Amino acid sequence: MAGQNCLIANDWICGEYVRTRGQELTDATLQHVGITFASVAIGLLVAFPLALLARRWRGFAGPVLGATTILYTVPSLAMFSLLVPVFGLSAAVVVTGLVLYSLTILVRNILAGLAAVPEEAREAARGMGYGPVRLLFGVELPLAVPALMAGLRIATVSTVSLTTVGAIIGYGGLGNLIYEGMRSYFKAQVLTASVLCVALAVLADVGLLGVQRLLTPWARSGRRVKKRVLAKEAVA
Repeated sequence: MAGQNCLIANDWICGEYVRTRGQELTDATLQHVGITFASVAIGLLVAFPLALLARRWRGFAGPVLGATTILYTVPSLAMFSLLVPVFGLSAAVVVTGLVLYSLTILVRNILAGLAAVPEEAREAARGMGYGPVRLLFGVELPLAVPALMAGLRIATVSTVSLTTVGAIIGYGGLGNLIYEGMRSYFKAQVLTASVLCVALAVLADVGLLGVQRLLTPWARSGRRVKKRVLAKEAVA
């Protein structure tokens, strides 16, 4: 009875809501994660060849970066509305829109990462007989990981946030609960779904940061060496 009082009183924080709507929250969270993962994964698959083409042919870089930037400026409601006639009321509308939004971040960061690779590293690899493909995947991409992962983190967190807008067509994950809760002024539902959305963004960012550290062990070694040098200089 005490637990149900918070539902009757329509409190913002209500444990009874979480207990009784656990399955609903789980389903919404899984849909949110699924849409986010699919959007970022497809976005990365599309952005990678676009970035390579933009680097290979300089005349292609301007149109690619310009087009992706323009797409990023389109309001999400307008974007989803324009895609509905193509895909109908389906999750494909949300995924496609989020893929288009992620391109400007991913393409720019991939280009920035590849541009930051020291020319000495490329020359050394060529001297060892590396061809273009082996040079790209064996030298350039590993050294470009920090910039690439930074873009991936930004794109993922942005996608977690923008997925909620998909509630306008019923495919917004936790956004569905937020939208329904705001319409009915169900405080516990709005707050719980919002907190879960923020938690997803934080977990995704921390998780990708962990992946970045695993992929760049030399970065940690470099920081340790730098600290030792600074410590010796301080003692001297």
